[in-house]
Amino acid sequence: MLCFLLASSQALRAQAANEEDLIDIARKVFDKKAKPRNDTSSQPRLSAVPAAGYSLQTGFAVLLVANGAFYTGKPGETNMSSVLTSLTYSQQKQVIFPIQANIWTKNNKYNIVTDWRYLKYPSYTYGLGGYTTFYDQYTINYNAIRLHQTFYRKVATDLYAGIGYNFDYFWNIKEVDPPSGKVTDFEQYGLSSTEQASGITFNVLYDTRKNSINPDNGVYTNLVYRPNFTFLGNEATWRSMIVDLRKYIKLPFGKDNILAFWNYDWLTLSGMPPYLMLPNTGGDPYSNTGRGYIQGRYRGKNMLYGEGEYRFAISGNDLLGGVVFANLQTFTEEGSNKFEVLMPGYGAGIRIKLNKFSKTNIAIDYGLGLQGSGGFFVNLGEVF
Repeated sequence: MLCFLLASSQALRAQAANEEDLIDIARKVFDKKAKPRNDTSSQPRLSAVPAAGYSLQTGFAVLLVANGAFYTGKPGETNMSSVLTSLTYSQQKQVIFPIQANIWTKNNKYNIVTDWRYLKYPSYTYGLGGYTTFYDQYTINYNAIRLHQTFYRKVATDLYAGIGYNFDYFWNIKEVDPPSGKVTDFEQYGLSSTEQASGITFNVLYDTRKNSINPDNGVYTNLVYRPNFTFLGNEATWRSMIVDLRKYIKLPFGKDNILAFWNYDWLTLSGMPPYLMLPNTGGDPYSNTGRGYIQGRYRGKNMLYGEGEYRFAISGNDLLGGVVFANLQTFTEEGSNKFEVLMPGYGAGIRIKLNKFSKTNIAIDYGLGLQGSGGFFVNLGEVF
């Protein structure tokens, strides 16, 4: 998740006084008399910076990121709101243009979540289920827009109920280099030049984290039920459910090292979602499930996913940290509709402190999986 939010609590400010980040290092290089920085997060902040990234799916990519962070109410009583956009062009000739916003109204009474995207996205697919191999890989090309909008209303402390509308449209869908002499899973499932998914969402959110950018404690639970009815423009009715659970524990207790757990289950309750809307590796909103595998490596009607990660400090000034992680994913098979194959992933990485006030890290991980799968995974912010 790309994010440049700045935390506002007094505790974070006090802790940050003894820490260093990349901004501090740069200031010392260019101005040896530079005074210590103070957190002025109560003021709106805008930024636009060029950046570079890498993933197995995109290869190397260049991007321009613009971000705004602000409060709609008193800091400490109202969470910080953010708006983020970027423009990416990748080594694989992909174009990615998201607009994402997380707006908290005064006293956190309402939470408004926006996820709009445009994609021109040549990418790999491997077929359905867990028995596919790298030899099944071929390229599909498509354009897509995503318009996801959710409105949450506070119903109790840390508990929100929400309703939303999700619209996904894919066009210019083409199989570029499918295997010769065989019918692909995409063709058997139902290949067409366009796909559309239009659905109302019903949401429940429970979040006790104090800092969602880099949580050091708390619980996060998000349930999203999405019925896609024909009267909303779908060719057939289908229903899905996403269950997103996260838990963060300080270990050893009282220290800054964190043991984190993530469960992400993506289920088709009825009907047949479009092929490009099926649960798949790295198909979560921030493309973070399944480190060790390329995005879209596995795909099926139902996905179960679990991950554990241990985050620890390396340097005393908190500039450098490390992680070790392991995950496990499984998808239902088309014939049996059963979970038959388990796909593990594991690896390690480093964390470089970008902003000590928000605790935002640059995350660089190397993950490994089955059949020789492996590669680097780079994020701005924690994976979950």
